[in-house]
Amino acid sequence: MQENIRIESQSQSVLATNKVLRNTYALLGLSLIPTAIGAYIGMSMNFLFAQQHPIIFAIMLLAGMFGLFFAIQANRNNSLGVVFLLALTLFLGVMLGPILQVAFSLSNGAQIVGLAAGGTAAIFLTLATIATTTKKDFSFMGKFLMIGIILLILASLANLFFQIPAMALALSGVAVLLFSGFILYDVSRIVNGGETNYIMATLALYMNIYNLFVNLLQLLMALLGNRD
Repeated sequence: MQENIRIESQSQSVLATNKVLRNTYALLGLSLIPTAIGAYIGMSMNFLFAQQHPIIFAIMLLAGMFGLFFAIQANRNNSLGVVFLLALTLFLGVMLGPILQVAFSLSNGAQIVGLAAGGTAAIFLTLATIATTTKKDFSFMGKFLMIGIILLILASLANLFFQIPAMALALSGVAVLLFSGFILYDVSRIVNGGETNYIMATLALYMNIYNLFVNLLQLLMALLGNRD
């Protein structure tokens, strides 16, 4: 009798996890639509203020992001959470405007953007598949990744003052590794029942993918960009 209860409980747990994973991927796919719309809008905008006042612009960007993060967190158990999440993806899509403007000013910019998008998708699919099929618990990576992201943020803020190109390139390389690790970590948390809210799970994966794309694009522009 106890064995049957245990098996039934495990079966229900697997079904619940699969539902969270399925809903997360569905919402993640949906979130790419406002991101694309926002990116299109951002490419047509004038970001002269951001160029003239990068520190103030970065602070404004962070304020907008964290405001939406708070709204999503507060409404994670209702439909408003989805609305705020899609609003965040639209906002972040617009914020892709400056880097996409620079990318498409290159003679091979379209190829570089396509390569960055394809590379991001390949990394995500590979790591998500590993975490899902092996079902290994990658929670041990959590502390290391959090320390890494804190150091990355501090170094990035410092480079806003120093504006050292080589440092920016190195930070992008570190960011690619860190956010790849976060993809593995966050998918593992869903698979192993550590994250049961699909809105918060989508937020985590979306931010990983977004930052992975941005930093991969910066690396490729620096290494392959052709200004002729």
